[in-house]
Amino acid sequence: MNINAHQEVRVFAPATVANVACGFDVLGFAINAPGDEVVARHSEKPGLRITKITGDDGKLPKIPEKNTAGVAALDLLRHLGMSDRGIELEIHKKMPFGSGLGSSAASAVAGVYAVNKLIGEPLAKQQLLPFAMQGEASADGAWHADNVGPSLLGGIVFVRSNQELDIAQLPVPENLWAAVVHPDIEILTKVAREILPTNIPMVNATQQIGNLGGLICGLIQEDYAMIGRSIHDVIAEPRRQKLIPEFYNAKRAAMSNGALGFSISGAGPSVFALCEGEQIAQRVGKAISEVFSKINLENQCYVSPVNKKGVHVISTQ
Repeated sequence: MNINAHQEVRVFAPATVANVACGFDVLGFAINAPGDEVVARHSEKPGLRITKITGDDGKLPKIPEKNTAGVAALDLLRHLGMSDRGIELEIHKKMPFGSGLGSSAASAVAGVYAVNKLIGEPLAKQQLLPFAMQGEASADGAWHADNVGPSLLGGIVFVRSNQELDIAQLPVPENLWAAVVHPDIEILTKVAREILPTNIPMVNATQQIGNLGGLICGLIQEDYAMIGRSIHDVIAEPRRQKLIPEFYNAKRAAMSNGALGFSISGAGPSVFALCEGEQIAQRVGKAISEVFSKINLENQCYVSPVNKKGVHVISTQ
C-alpha cells in the first residue's frame, strides 16, 4: 500500500435510478450524468475537514460528522485506524437535492472513494459499500443500497439483502439506454415513504415478484420485450404518482414514443424510461420533457446508456 500515492485526487460519482419500477429498495442502475465531484487532498493539520462546498446554495454543512461525504470518509478512516490523518475535502454538488437521483448516495460514494484513493487504496471498491451506506443513511435515515450500490460499482445492481449488504451486479444489455427527466419540484424521501402502504395484498406481491423476476431474466437474456413487459410497479407508483404533476401524461408520452417502460426514479420527482437504443431514448426524453414544459414546469433531461463504470477518478496531482 503506497501511503501517499497522490497529493490530491478528484473523483466523480454518478446519479442513479433506484427501484427501477418493480424492484423497490432492491434494484438500481447508474447513469452518466448528472453526478457529484469530490476532491480529497493531504493536509498538515490532523483530522478530516471539509474546506469547500459548491452547488448546494449553502444548504450543506461543512462539519464532516453532519455531511454525507464526511460521514462516509470518517467511517472509513476510523475503520483503518487513521482518524488523525490530515485530509481536506472539497464537495462539488452537480445534481439537485430531493431529485430521486441518489444525490446523497453520490456524495457519500464520492467522499469515501476519494479518501480511499488518496491514502493508497487500502480497500477494494466493493469493500467501500458499508462506509458509503453510513454516509447516505446519515442524510435520509433509511438503509437501502439501491442508490449507493450502482453509484459505487456502476451498472445495474440487485440487492438481495439491505441488512447484510448482499448485492450482485446484473448483466447490462448492450443497447439499453435510459431517458431520465427531473422536473423542478422537490419531494422529500421521508414524505414519499410515509405514503406507502405497510401491508400489501398477496395478489400485488405476486405481481411485483413476477415483474422483478421477469426484469432480471430480460436483462440476463438481453430480451428487450421481456424487460418491457416487466417494468411495472403495482406497489409504490400508484401512491407516489400523485406527488408528480402530469405523471400519467408523461408516461403516455414515453410509451407512445417507443419506451420499453416508464416509472418513478427513487422517491421522485424524477421519472425514467428504459429504451432500446440511443435514438429512441433521445425521442422519449424529449417527449417527457415537453409534457412538463407545457405546464411551465422547468425540467432537465438526461439521456444515457447504463453507466457501467460507477465512481471513478477524474484527475490526480
